[in-house]
Amino acid sequence: MATAPQTGSSAPSAPNVTDAQRRIVLGVLIGSAFVVILNETLMGVAIPRFIAVFGITATAAQWLTTAFMLTLAVVIPITGWLLQRFSTRALFVTAMSLFTAGTLLGAVAPWFELLIVARVIQASGTAIVMPMLFTTVFALVAPQRRGQVIGTVSTVIAVAPALGPSLSGFILSIADWHWLFITMLPLTTTALIIGAVRMVDVGERRGTRLDVLSIVLSVPGFGGLVFGLAQLGEGGRAEAGSGPDPVVTGTVALAVGIVALVIFVLRQLRLQRTDSALLDLRTFAERQFALSIGIITVASMALFGAIIVIPLYVQEVLGASPLVSGLIILPGALLQGLLAPIIGRRYDKVGPRSLVIPGIALMASTLWVMSMFSATTPIWFVAVANIGVSLGLALLFTPLLTNGLASLRPQLNPYGSAIVGTVQQVAGAAGIALFISVAAFISPPSGDASITADGVRAAFTVAAGLATAIVPLVLFVRWQRPDQPVAPTADTGSTRVVESA
Repeated sequence: MATAPQTGSSAPSAPNVTDAQRRIVLGVLIGSAFVVILNETLMGVAIPRFIAVFGITATAAQWLTTAFMLTLAVVIPITGWLLQRFSTRALFVTAMSLFTAGTLLGAVAPWFELLIVARVIQASGTAIVMPMLFTTVFALVAPQRRGQVIGTVSTVIAVAPALGPSLSGFILSIADWHWLFITMLPLTTTALIIGAVRMVDVGERRGTRLDVLSIVLSVPGFGGLVFGLAQLGEGGRAEAGSGPDPVVTGTVALAVGIVALVIFVLRQLRLQRTDSALLDLRTFAERQFALSIGIITVASMALFGAIIVIPLYVQEVLGASPLVSGLIILPGALLQGLLAPIIGRRYDKVGPRSLVIPGIALMASTLWVMSMFSATTPIWFVAVANIGVSLGLALLFTPLLTNGLASLRPQLNPYGSAIVGTVQQVAGAAGIALFISVAAFISPPSGDASITADGVRAAFTVAAGLATAIVPLVLFVRWQRPDQPVAPTADTGSTRVVESA
C-alpha cells in the first residue's frame, strides 16, 4: 500500500524536548565524539614506546591501531539496528561506559595483550557514538539549522584525528604511556555522568528482531575488508623476512571480506522487504544519499591517505623530525574545523552546489600540485598544499553529509548514519592501503627510507586522478530543501525524494 507523501527533512521527532535540553544533549554528544575520535589516533606516535617497554615487534605493536579499526568496522554496521531498538539514553550510557571501562583498563594494563583488549573495548563504545550523534541531530535540530550543526560535527571529525598525534607526542614527552589513557578518564567520565542524568530519548523505537546470520556475515565482511586493506598498506612498509607477507595475508582477507560482504548485501535485500534488515540498504535508493556517499568515499580516501603519506614524505624524503611532520597536518585540520560551522550555515541558506563544486575543484587541483612534490620542496609549501586539500574537504564534507542524510525519510536515518560511519572507516583504510602501496611500489627497494619522492608523486597522482574522476558526480548534487516533498514508491513503503533543479 502506498504511503502518504512526507518530507525528507521532517521536523524534529522529539517535540517535547526544550531548547535547553537540546543544547545539553547535542553538547554532550559532540563533546563525547571529540574525545572518542581523538583517542583513535593517540596510539600511532606511541608505538616505538610500546615496542621498547613490552619487548614486542613493530607488527605486534601496530595491532593497537589495527584492532581498534577492525572493531569499528564490525560494530558500526550494527548501530543502525541498535538505534532503532534501544533508547537514546540507554545506548549512550552503554557506549560511554564501554569507552570508560576500556580507558580504565588501558591505564592499569600490565601486559600488552590486555592493552589490546582495552583498545577493543574502547572501540566498541566509539562505534556507537558517531552514528548516534548524526541520528540525534536529525531528530532534534530543525531542518533549517542542520547544516550549521553538522558543520560543528564535521569540526570534530576533522580536528580530533589530527590533534591526536600532537597530543600523544606532548604527553609522552613529559610522562609514560599510561597517561595516554589516564588523561582521557576525566573527560569520558564527565560525559558519561552528564549524559546519564540529562540525556533525552529521541526517535522512534521499533521491536525489530536481531538477525544473527547478518551479524555472522558482517564480521568477516567488514572486518575482512578493513583488515585486508590495512595489511596491504602495511605491506608497502614491511621488511623482507620480518614475518608473514602482509600482501598475501591482506589479499586473502580481502577476498574473504568481499565474498562475505556480497552474501551480507543479498541477505539485507531480502530482510528489508519485511523491515527487518540489520543494515537497511534502501538508503541507496535515494539519489542524493547515494551521490553523497560516493563522493565522501573518495574524499575520505584522500583525507586519510594524505594524513599518512605527508608525514612519511616530510620525515623520510625531506628529513624533518617526527614532531614537524605531525605539525604539518595540524594547520589544515584546524582550518577545516574552523570553517565547517560557517560552511554549514552557508548550506542552510543556499544549499550545497555553491560549496561542493569549488570544493572538489580545489581538492583535485591541489592534489595535482602535490603530485609534483620533490626531494627539495620547501616544508612550508607542503603545509600550504595540505591546507588547500583540507579547505576542499571542508567544502565537501558538511554539505554532502547534511544533504545526503536529509534526503532520507526519518525511519532510514539511523541506517544512513551507520552507513556513513562504515564508509568512512573502509574508505580510510582503502586510502591508506592504496597510497602507501603505490608510493612503496614506485620507490626503489634500496636505502633506509620506505618511500622516495618518486613514490610520493605517484601516490598523489593517483589521488588527484580519483578526485578528478568524481567531478562529474558533484555536478548532479541537488539541494534537499527542508520543505521538499518525498514521493511514495511501491517498495515496501519506501519513499523517494523529489529533487529540485
